[in-house]
Amino acid sequence: MYNFVTIYGKIGVYLSDITVILLSAGNATRFRSDKTTHYPKKQWLYSGNQPLWLHVAKEFEALGFDDIVVVAAQEELEYMQSFATYRFVKGGDTRQASLTYALKNVESDYVLVNDTARCCIDGAMIERIMYAKGDCVVPVLNAVDTLYYDAKPLERERVKMIQTPQKSNTQRLKEALAQGRDFSDESSAIASMGGEVVFVEGSPLAHKLTLISDLSQLPCLSVPAPTQFVGFGVDIHPFEAGKTMKLCGVAIDSVDFGFQAHSDGDVAIHALIDALLGACGMGDIGMLYPDSDHQYANIDSTILLVDTVAKIRSVGFAIINVDMTIMAQTPRLLPYKEAMKQRLSQLLAIEKRYINIKATTAEKLGFVGRKEGVMVQAVANLHYFDWSKI
Repeated sequence: MYNFVTIYGKIGVYLSDITVILLSAGNATRFRSDKTTHYPKKQWLYSGNQPLWLHVAKEFEALGFDDIVVVAAQEELEYMQSFATYRFVKGGDTRQASLTYALKNVESDYVLVNDTARCCIDGAMIERIMYAKGDCVVPVLNAVDTLYYDAKPLERERVKMIQTPQKSNTQRLKEALAQGRDFSDESSAIASMGGEVVFVEGSPLAHKLTLISDLSQLPCLSVPAPTQFVGFGVDIHPFEAGKTMKLCGVAIDSVDFGFQAHSDGDVAIHALIDALLGACGMGDIGMLYPDSDHQYANIDSTILLVDTVAKIRSVGFAIINVDMTIMAQTPRLLPYKEAMKQRLSQLLAIEKRYINIKATTAEKLGFVGRKEGVMVQAVANLHYFDWSKI
């Protein structure tokens, strides 16, 4: 294992003079194509018990870098912060915007910018980058295939395939990005200002994860750990006259009252959302869909459940099964149980056999027994999405 803490006092850059910026805010649209909408974002694929972005950050930490900035999507920023104590910055809509935001938090003389998609860190390549001097130091690979551009062959000896991480002079990079032009990487931005771009030998290990097929070319990744996660949710709503009652997204037409709530009051779905969020450590329904937000007024709770399922899938989890108990003195729910299981199967995109719904009365005890409302308890089991079986 390389560790550069004591090396760069003689040559190159002191580690105290450099900040690692890890870009992890992308939507992974090419990785999550129309045929793979249930796949996580690639930064949330798990290697063992670590999401990809954390795996990469720890690789740099193990090499001796102690100033690491992780750029996250706004909706994932708080969740990422529960994993580690690195500095976290909200990303933008593009790679360049994310990098610009990150640089506002950097005071070191140099930055080492890496894309999470280049997750296999080659210590020898990092050493070459660190030793070299220039406004921007870039790892490259030579082209080995015949290349054409606009139906004309190119001299492949003159073509370089650019990789990351790239080491840049922080001030020069800030000035280059402030031009208001779009650049695909740091080297092209600095080169546009006449800065010195230095090439060093790259590494096949720094292969970029773009498509699902790229997973087979990343030997540093371990299969996801077989860990299972359990979440528990409970919710209570009183009755309200003149509303349609819904449970598990199914209208209960045997009564002429519904639930008092900011949304449609589907108490079963609300308990299930809390169970799902609890299993992956993502807070609770009140945090994601607060009743102080007018956009959720009278909203169909199935919309919230579909959004919750998309969130937990995007950060690397898959649903194993769910179980719930509905405590209601009224209405009688036996005639609706099969329809409720079928509806949840559609909303969760899992087989109906993995959904269990139990209904019970309160033996006329408490607010449930007095027919004042309904309470639901739900349990959800999750595991990491297993990309090794794709």
